[in-house]
Amino acid sequence: MARSTTYLELSQEGGGAHKFYEVTVDGTVVSVRYGRIGADGQTTVSSFPTEEKARAAAAKKVGEKVRKGYATAVQGARAARPVTRRQVSSAPSTARSTAPVLWRLRTGSAAFGIHIDQDRCWVGNQAGDVYSLSHGGEVLARYSLPDGVKCLVADDFWIYAGCDDGTVYDLSSKLPFGAYTIAPDVDIFWLDIHEGVLNVSDARGGLTVIDHEDEHQWSRKSDGQHGWMVRADARGVYHGHGAGVTAYAQNGTGELWHTPTRGGVLFGWQEDDSVYAGTARHVVQRLAKSTGEVVADYRCDTSVYSCATAPGGAYVFAGDSSSSVYCFDAAGNRLWKLGTGSGSALSMQYLDERLYMVTTDGSLVCIDASDAAIAAAQQGTVPVARDVKSAAALPAYTPVSSVSALATVSAAPAGGIVVECVQTGSRMRVHVVSEGYDPRWNVQFPRGMREPGARYVVDELHTSAGGFYRVRGEIRRLV
Repeated sequence: MARSTTYLELSQEGGGAHKFYEVTVDGTVVSVRYGRIGADGQTTVSSFPTEEKARAAAAKKVGEKVRKGYATAVQGARAARPVTRRQVSSAPSTARSTAPVLWRLRTGSAAFGIHIDQDRCWVGNQAGDVYSLSHGGEVLARYSLPDGVKCLVADDFWIYAGCDDGTVYDLSSKLPFGAYTIAPDVDIFWLDIHEGVLNVSDARGGLTVIDHEDEHQWSRKSDGQHGWMVRADARGVYHGHGAGVTAYAQNGTGELWHTPTRGGVLFGWQEDDSVYAGTARHVVQRLAKSTGEVVADYRCDTSVYSCATAPGGAYVFAGDSSSSVYCFDAAGNRLWKLGTGSGSALSMQYLDERLYMVTTDGSLVCIDASDAAIAAAQQGTVPVARDVKSAAALPAYTPVSSVSALATVSAAPAGGIVVECVQTGSRMRVHVVSEGYDPRWNVQFPRGMREPGARYVVDELHTSAGGFYRVRGEIRRLV
């Protein structure tokens, strides 16, 4: 049989999707390649007993995509989604001593994404690999996403990975799925999520807000370019860019304040009452969320690539372009400066006297930041850093992208909650069927899995302050 290929694209200029899907049949072998338009994408290969079964399987895959809005296209005719990858340099540290590194995981590719919580450590790199680890450095799981990871963010329990393909993946259950899709003309720099609302800062200094239904809410263009900072809370969205930090009302009604900073903003952090902007001119600045007033400066020796705080801002940490990490007290007094031993920190978080950093060489590094360990390091005594064994051999969880890929059940198990996809005008919504919940409320649910009339079983539903339910745990199709 002759080799045949079907190439499809889905590109919604106003709605976000910018993806391709290619199916090739070669005898009894079916190859599927998919991903962001303009990228190589990922490939899966399946074999079948006969050529007829291979053709039937290929036709089924194509039919599923066509029903989702994909159409035949000419490869290369549509421009690739704009993707700017952060170009950073990292000079050797000028610190006299090296930080007490307990362990490091070398991910194998440049990395920016990090999230640390009470249960796990997360890191994502530009190869699309995401690893979760224990605080002791044991690799617990590996995820393989279709494109490079821009950043990892958390919203209460939920963990999200924003990727170069314009999709924000929910990693909170065993199998990741696309939770949000960002318009193809938005060159993503950073993300934050608050109560299910996604905030996106981009290369042009723009800010885009998308609600829990994956629908555009509002956009603004700040004065500066290169929006490397976005943080959000119930009061507002704090956007850091080349001309400083601008705060907007959460509902998009307007600007609350704007504060010029000492140099363009390269990273941002927040506490309850303050935002922290790491800048290109060697300083982290703390701004009051209520007024935008600069409350304190934390002076480093070169450009600040990342920053973080201990709870309440008791200590402020910073990573610079010369492979050093700093610690300051709340007032801005420098307490110490040490070399990282692994390049410059591009993102960082502090938890329980440990400072976790992802660095320019693609490593996730855990530093003992206790007073005793830092004092010993300043005198030249540090532990032997343990290199975490490569996790490349672990099975990788890949995203579930359609209803047909979901596990199925014939009845809801004990404790399971039944939800249903319903057509409401031109939109598909998901409502709760099980008793004990408000059937009028929408359920935040992956758009790619919505099929009118379909019912699903979810492990848990949580109430959001925005007046909708959020899914926690596994999603299964009820058949």
